Amino acid sequence: MNRRDIGIGLIVVILWGLNFIAIKLGLANMPPLLLAAVRFIVVCLPAIFFLPKPPVAWPWLIALGLTLNVGQFAFLFMGVKLGMPAGLSSLVHQSQAFFTLVIAAALIGERWHWNHVVGLIIAAGGMVVVGSQQGSSMTAAGFWLTLTASASWGAGNVIMRRATQGVPPFSMLSLVVWAGAVAILPLAFLSLCFEGPSAWQAAWHSVNRITILSIIYLAYFASLAGYGLWGKLLSRYPAAMVSPFALLVPVIGMSSAAVFLKETFSLWQMIGALLVMTGLVVNVLGGRQEKSVEKEQV
Repeated sequence: MNRRDIGIGLIVVILWGLNFIAIKLGLANMPPLLLAAVRFIVVCLPAIFFLPKPPVAWPWLIALGLTLNVGQFAFLFMGVKLGMPAGLSSLVHQSQAFFTLVIAAALIGERWHWNHVVGLIIAAGGMVVVGSQQGSSMTAAGFWLTLTASASWGAGNVIMRRATQGVPPFSMLSLVVWAGAVAILPLAFLSLCFEGPSAWQAAWHSVNRITILSIIYLAYFASLAGYGLWGKLLSRYPAAMVSPFALLVPVIGMSSAAVFLKETFSLWQMIGALLVMTGLVVNVLGGRQEKSVEKEQV
């Protein structure tokens, strides 16, 4: 990977790490389900009129929109709203890697390797440590909602694999926009049912500059720019070379939350975070080490 593409990978990591700051700020004056719906409205308009529909069948596209967008962001935004710190949410949300493994093994028969099992055990131990530290800095509801969001993201990853098998190459940006369009009506309906028109009216009157900037960041920087650049890297390099960049997202998320939101972490939360990161590293990089050893033996 050349220096330019390494720089692109680092830009994506920063965009996604700061994404959790934007979520926290956006939720200050807007209910979570409404914020998620508005995010995808901004993502899709006017891009959907210029980007052709990706060569993915409508049933797969709808399933992708419901899991990757509706499920993931509805639960994530509600989790942050109900007491999940931005920094820890960036860490817990990366458990999607293990949910992807479990769901892929159950539904499409993907095989596990030693690094998947060891990484899952280490990270699960870290999640138990983090989850046990509930109190003023983190609520149980926030933690479990964020974990559910990660499971939905994992399901969406598996659906994306199945949906894109055997289709001609296409722009990742078009998939982001069209799957985002699928999410708008379900999120708006859920918001109307559970948050109500009064919450919409209150949000309209309380929106300020920070809220608008948060929505712009979530839509254009975290979604369109982030996934667009990530898709460009995946089109040039193997996933095994690109995926390690994602390990830096919790680092950026936790450090930026400490700087900008003055979030603090207990000793046990830091220990749990270290275990989760170790599990992620083993999961992502362990298989590469095994392959390099096999090549040397040959």
